[in-house]
Amino acid sequence: MNLNSLKPAKGSTKTAKRIGRGEGSGRGGTSTKGHKGAQSRSGYSRKAGFEGGQMPLYRRVPKSGFKNFNRVEYTPINLSTLQHLVDSKGVTVVDMDVLKANGLAGKNELVKILGKGILTSKLEVKVHAFSQKAMQAIEAQGGVAVKL
Repeated sequence: MNLNSLKPAKGSTKTAKRIGRGEGSGRGGTSTKGHKGAQSRSGYSRKAGFEGGQMPLYRRVPKSGFKNFNRVEYTPINLSTLQHLVDSKGVTVVDMDVLKANGLAGKNELVKILGKGILTSKLEVKVHAFSQKAMQAIEAQGGVAVKL
């Protein structure tokens, strides 16, 4: 077997329609595009979502709600996660660098500490936001909660 003897499997390929090659071919004249109208012209391209003049789907379906582009999205981290960091890594100061290094927050993310779980260690936590319960729990253990 050589590269020059390779062929596609029998019946797997079709010959292309030779459009616009004279009346005798059966596909001359209008070249299978019908008579007149936008789709028969050169340069025609249908807009995305165009349904032939019928009311398009994106206009038929009712819309609801809105997206507030001023919303500030925080990555939530619970007290139980902080306690796990202390137990497994021996961390005493939790800041953005520690959270990034442990895969808990991304480079440009804002972080909020939430109050789920129990904190039993004294910690210094430096992040963007705290829930009231989380701040009370950190300070109850003698720790410090600093907002960036």
